[in-house]
Amino acid sequence: MTTLPTQDSAATATERARTAALETVRRNSAAFGSGYPDDTTRGGRYEKRPATDEFPLGGNRGWTTSFFSGMEWLAWQSSGDEVFLDAARTHAADFARRVRSGEDLDTHDLGFLYSLSTVPAWRLLDDDDAREASLLAAEHLMLRYLEPAGIIQAWGDLSDPKQRGRTIVDSLMNMPLLTWAGEQTGDERYSNAVRSHTAQLREHIMRVDDSTFHTFYWDAETGEPLRGATEQGAGDDSCWARGQAWGIYGFALNYRATGDPLLLETAWRCADYFLAHLPADSVPFWDLVYTDGSDAPRDSSSAAIAVCGLLELAALEPGSERGARAAERARTMLDSLIENYAPRNPEDFDGLLMHGVYDLPKNNGVDEGTLWGDYFYLEALTRVSLPGWKSFW
Repeated sequence: MTTLPTQDSAATATERARTAALETVRRNSAAFGSGYPDDTTRGGRYEKRPATDEFPLGGNRGWTTSFFSGMEWLAWQSSGDEVFLDAARTHAADFARRVRSGEDLDTHDLGFLYSLSTVPAWRLLDDDDAREASLLAAEHLMLRYLEPAGIIQAWGDLSDPKQRGRTIVDSLMNMPLLTWAGEQTGDERYSNAVRSHTAQLREHIMRVDDSTFHTFYWDAETGEPLRGATEQGAGDDSCWARGQAWGIYGFALNYRATGDPLLLETAWRCADYFLAHLPADSVPFWDLVYTDGSDAPRDSSSAAIAVCGLLELAALEPGSERGARAAERARTMLDSLIENYAPRNPEDFDGLLMHGVYDLPKNNGVDEGTLWGDYFYLEALTRVSLPGWKSFW
């Protein structure tokens, strides 16, 4: 017979996990200084982000560098240690430099990049320079808004015919930067783009069975919806686990921003499908087509994202039956991450979570730590450990 942890033992385990996570962030922050690790570990170790013709070793490029700075902001909030604050401010200044220099900005992931770097510097420190940089990033993101499709294009140069009119489910997490910019400026362009983009994803990236496409194409000239597909899932008709987790959290955040009840119901649809397709230990395989008995890799990062999304849903509907259920399932999933996916000896592994997957079809970052998995795991620990914590999103 399985013995469930008591509330006191779960709280103790959470505190131990948070302490271990902070020590890993401290070690990684010291190791990389003003630079950045790569997207995932290799053999359990983070290496410096590879150099290119345009960027030095450890340079600020790609879509994941802000998860590193985001962990430093969380670590400072959680511990009060000025070491984390100094590191987070150094990285925020580098993100301000990046956007002003126009370096690697052809992506919708500006939302990820600036919501976890310069926006926290403004929210927590009233840093005016960080505010200006965040608004500049939001304006760059608006350049990707396509009329009459009413979407933010995901990847690539806007003239690239292979990417034209394409968005992905991850884009939901990039909308909070535009929401923040609208609140700061009163410019309705931002909020209108958020409403239009999220409505299009609600209508087309969601399938009738409550699963999600990873990516969807529109005709950029006519606005006609064309087709769904995948880049990182098992197939165009499967349900990529991380995409479904983005749907839970992303639709919930955008409901909070817009008040559109259809977005709230869509977040619950994503959550119910995700929860119904979990294996026994509550941490998904990399695609939800796989079930218990499969030898497919797990993706701990999807679970960490989903925990944050479920906790957001619980906070949006306090006292409700489904809010209580979301909080309970989030707690179960977080307990499993702590027990089964956090390294037993943190000094032997640079990530906060083991057994993540970046892109299995391309054999990239399979069964490794991931920067986003680490960030969302630490955010989840922060949410349950610091009541009243205010989201960066």
